[in-house]
Amino acid sequence: MRDIEELLWIEKYRPRTLDDIYDLEEVVKRLKVFAESKAVPNLLFVGPPGTGKTTAALCLANDLYEGNVEGNVLELNASDERGIQMVRETIKDYARSRPLNTEVPYKILILDECDNMTKDAQQALRRIMEKYAYTCRFILIANYLAGIIEPIQSRCSVFKFSKYDEKDVTEVLKKICEKESVKYSTEALEVIARYSEGDMRRSINILQASATGGEVSRESVMEVIGTTEPVLAEKMVKMARELKIMEAREILRKMLYELGYSGSDVVREIHRQIVNLNMDEKEKLEILEKCGEIDFRVKTGGDPEIQIMSLLAKIALCGWVESL
Repeated sequence: MRDIEELLWIEKYRPRTLDDIYDLEEVVKRLKVFAESKAVPNLLFVGPPGTGKTTAALCLANDLYEGNVEGNVLELNASDERGIQMVRETIKDYARSRPLNTEVPYKILILDECDNMTKDAQQALRRIMEKYAYTCRFILIANYLAGIIEPIQSRCSVFKFSKYDEKDVTEVLKKICEKESVKYSTEALEVIARYSEGDMRRSINILQASATGGEVSRESVMEVIGTTEPVLAEKMVKMARELKIMEAREILRKMLYELGYSGSDVVREIHRQIVNLNMDEKEKLEILEKCGEIDFRVKTGGDPEIQIMSLLAKIALCGWVESL
């Protein structure tokens, strides 16, 4: 296990205690109260991937048992076994036994991706949570609150986790590079932060993959993520807005056929460019709506060049109206 932690940066730099957690002040403050009082209720952590939910659960358990987690904490992933059998066997067997060598009178069971469980399995889980409340507390982790049945929600203290800000992600990546003695450009780290969209786990994995040559550059990052070059997309949108539609088409063809970007990636980058563009709000809404339509068409088999050209035409028409 130690070897894996040294090899994988996501494990090597995972916080071990609540004090180590970055940028979740309010969540950490409340969890510390639970750990210090040894009174942890059933918890439900909800939020997008890579926002620190599992890490917060593990840090809480570590602080609660003061490092003595062996035999007292079980982490399961509900997406591995979604059905009622897993609840009746694995979870029930663990929940009904008492903790080992600790003053805390109950165990902790961390159940990740529990919004993937069937409704029957969640109903069975709810009954176990009630029956074994004195010997086991549950920390349930989900991406979507709607995927959890109401009877379970009402039996848990709910914590909502949000995506990390791009600046915060960039700062964390800088610290890791410095600790690993890896050269980097701030621009490259910003590209990773933007691409990961607030997912800290994803950004650290991209960083490690980009650093295999001993330096994290914009080029090495773009190679790893295999997505569109923002500079090209920005230029393409600019050409369309200036009614230079054939120049925009040449850039699009280069991205699709020379650089090998997928149509969906190109649409996604155009969407990012439009969101950040200073333009009439009504026109921006119309183009963003068109982005969603084109993305759907590309993903369902539409020709990427033809579909994205229609999107560029929409951008050009908005630019033409604005210039009148």
